[in-house]
Amino acid sequence: MGVRRDSAVGEQGSDGGRESAKAAKGSPSKQPGKRAAAGKDAPAKTAAPSGRGSASGKRTASPARKTAPAAKKAASAKKAASTAKRAAPAKKAAASGKKAAPAKKAASTAKRAAPAKKAAASGKKAAPAAESSTPAKKVAPIKKAPPPRKQLVAPKKATAAVKAAPAETVVEPAGDESRTALVRRARRINRELAEVYPYVHPELDFENPFQLVVATVLSAQTTDLRVNQTTPALFAKYPTPEDLAAANPEEVEEILRPTGFFRAKTKSVIGLSKALTEDFGGEVPGRLEDLVKLPGVGRKTAFVVLGNAFGRPGITVDTHFQRLVRRWRWTGETDPDKIEAAVGALFPKSDWTDLSHHVIWHGRRICHARKPACGACPIAALCPAYGEGETDPEKAEKLLKYEKGGLPGQRLNPPQAYLDAGGRPAPPLGAG
Repeated sequence: MGVRRDSAVGEQGSDGGRESAKAAKGSPSKQPGKRAAAGKDAPAKTAAPSGRGSASGKRTASPARKTAPAAKKAASAKKAASTAKRAAPAKKAAASGKKAAPAKKAASTAKRAAPAKKAAASGKKAAPAAESSTPAKKVAPIKKAPPPRKQLVAPKKATAAVKAAPAETVVEPAGDESRTALVRRARRINRELAEVYPYVHPELDFENPFQLVVATVLSAQTTDLRVNQTTPALFAKYPTPEDLAAANPEEVEEILRPTGFFRAKTKSVIGLSKALTEDFGGEVPGRLEDLVKLPGVGRKTAFVVLGNAFGRPGITVDTHFQRLVRRWRWTGETDPDKIEAAVGALFPKSDWTDLSHHVIWHGRRICHARKPACGACPIAALCPAYGEGETDPEKAEKLLKYEKGGLPGQRLNPPQAYLDAGGRPAPPLGAG
């Protein structure tokens, strides 16, 4: 029989091999090469709890101790895996040493992702990183739809205001007539009237600017014929502004009685004569701003004086002019100043004075207020209001006035061109 000896290191069997201290207690012997694998399968059983072990026992315990904390780290890493997915950019940044915040996020987001870096390094949960992503989501909608973008859309009130905008001072053209067509038609009417009335002239008798401004003031609410019949006696007695300024008002009233509103007109002509004497040295000024300061002188009177005494273009808007330009749909305005501006925009300034004469003459002779002679009108084809008056040529011919109807004109001393065209001078006051 073989002798069994105890040793601090192990026992020797009959086969000449050695068993470990643990094998002596009943554990099966194992090969040294297989001890590391056994430590993996059962780390708790192979590890030596106390006392001395064999050399192979020490080698087996060492990997077992290292595997335990590694398993714990792996378990905690698996638990945090689902949470860490949201903070994936932060983990990658922590591993590579780069910043955790993406390029699109601001610097404040990188600060919030700092706890995620620490959690990734220690193996703890990345909850702070997940929390930091929540405020970033709240900021995103504000950037996508900022308040200033809503103001880019025009409000409904502004659109309504544009649709309800008032028309221009120029009336809308007839039917589908464009602005260009209106200008062309208006200028063609003026050319046609220039052929019909080549002898147009102011229908007030005057020899100088002073007589013209006084006669124009007296023509309010009466005919030029009546003024022409009245002014000869007035200028014969008061030939200069100084004379009329010093006149007896009662004597002037008696002379002006046939013109109507003689008291108001007397006050005006005496007042303007005093103004001319005191402010302008007895001379009629040639500027619009000076003329309108005279008593009884408005824009209409001023333009008559400027256009016919000084040769400066102007539009005279009297009752005839207002009526015809609305019939022709040159403008729909009723205020004289607005009519002046609207019609003036259709013509060059050089045409304004003659244009005024053409329109006024046509209104007095053919296109009357109550019953126009449409059947005898030379511009009927250009008139949108054709048919408002008599369209029968024979009946319309009987409605013509002054030289068109074979009757005398309004001036006692008309220009020679008017007489050459067949016109007759008006009779003096009191003559048959």
